Amino acid sequence: MTDTLHTPRAAPQQPLRPFARDPRRWEEERSRALLTGHVYGDTTCTGTCEPALVHERTGWGWLTWTVPGDGTLPGIPRQIGVLTPGATLPQRLAVRWLTRRPALTATSPASLRFSAVLVGVISLFAALFALSRGIPADLVLPAMLLAPLLTEHLPDRLDGRAREHVRSVEGDEACQYLQRLAALHTYIVQAAAGSDCYELRRSAEIGQHLLWDAADLLQNQDTRSASPRLIDRERLMVQLADQVAQTVERARAESASREAGQPCGGEGPLGPLPPGFEPAARPTPSPAPDTSPLKGYRPMTQPQPDDAVRTTDIYLLFAHEPYYPRDSAQEINTTVVAAASLLHPQVAQPDGARIHDRLTQGRKPGEIIPLSTLTHELDGGANWPYVGDWERVTTDLVQLVRTGECDALSLGLPEIARALIIAGPNNHVRTYDAAADQVITYGPQERAAVLAEVDMFLTGLVADQEFWPGDGLLPPLFRQA
Repeated sequence: MTDTLHTPRAAPQQPLRPFARDPRRWEEERSRALLTGHVYGDTTCTGTCEPALVHERTGWGWLTWTVPGDGTLPGIPRQIGVLTPGATLPQRLAVRWLTRRPALTATSPASLRFSAVLVGVISLFAALFALSRGIPADLVLPAMLLAPLLTEHLPDRLDGRAREHVRSVEGDEACQYLQRLAALHTYIVQAAAGSDCYELRRSAEIGQHLLWDAADLLQNQDTRSASPRLIDRERLMVQLADQVAQTVERARAESASREAGQPCGGEGPLGPLPPGFEPAARPTPSPAPDTSPLKGYRPMTQPQPDDAVRTTDIYLLFAHEPYYPRDSAQEINTTVVAAASLLHPQVAQPDGARIHDRLTQGRKPGEIIPLSTLTHELDGGANWPYVGDWERVTTDLVQLVRTGECDALSLGLPEIARALIIAGPNNHVRTYDAAADQVITYGPQERAAVLAEVDMFLTGLVADQEFWPGDGLLPPLFRQA
């Protein structure tokens, strides 16, 4: 993914330290580790020694720390685990299961768990007692044999099921990278905790997705091969944390102004509103005539009768012929631009203005409209001749993006995802899996998932500033009431 937005100011960031908000907890865990295991860096420890580990559970996953022998705090976690976004209660319990104290586990593949031996001894005595009470042997003996077997093998099965809902990373390089992202996400989560501000809660959700994606990349690839995509996610996380810092500062300033009896200013949206979300009504101050939230955008001096139904912060998503940006090996085959870019003078007109008019009527703020959705709305494309030449318009938009004449989100979508974007909202994409000798069908649900992922990246980008649609924009079409 590439984009043309400028990098925002760095958000406040503190390196993650063990139990930073509860130092006494670290001392308690460290004391327990000194009694039950080997500290990190102990010269008396051989290569077969397992170091004592301290697990710190968080709202987004966990961090596993070693205990340095010199009494200092560890700088880098031994392991970082990330929980799947939107986790349910059973999935959260998976974190507790994976971070349990392994006091009763086997020390080598050939040895038995102490817990299995203990259960075997207990089941033996229980079986003898049951036989002495006259309980049939065909019931007692299977239970006696099954109990230690379950104790030995069941934890491994549960571990496998629990790991389906988490992504864990080990190794200094991978943990050091993910630690930076986790520090930013922790800041975002703490800012959103107990807050009813939608922008903060939405930021925490997006941050969890970014952290999960980064952990998934680091779990399956090395940092070098995954570097370009990791950089994209880190930049988005930095932008997100910076926006959260500004939101928190603005909220504090408004609180102080209310206490002083002064009117408080409005607050800018972080990103697109969720479906069905209606913002609270508030007075909207009139902007100064010479200012505009978008660089180069010239607002109409006369109010238009259709302003109530036209939505301004709409985005057009369209696929196009792939190209490779300069000094990049990432193929770009799909682009998202602000709807106002259709009014650019270098776009074929009046076709661009007509498509803009159609694109912005009756939409929700922040909505991403694929070009195929417009085709569906235009009677399957039969009415495109009455609107404009969409092929020429999209070709001009790609040229604008490549020459830096407007901001855009440039994407290299996989084949299936791109096909779903090109297909209409009710169409299906079918592929043949030769290995399984079966046809796989992708439909509206998978298309919605692709759009949701694009929305996630777009929200992070516009959190700092809106897309710049270009300079010298033409006025939108005038509609009579």
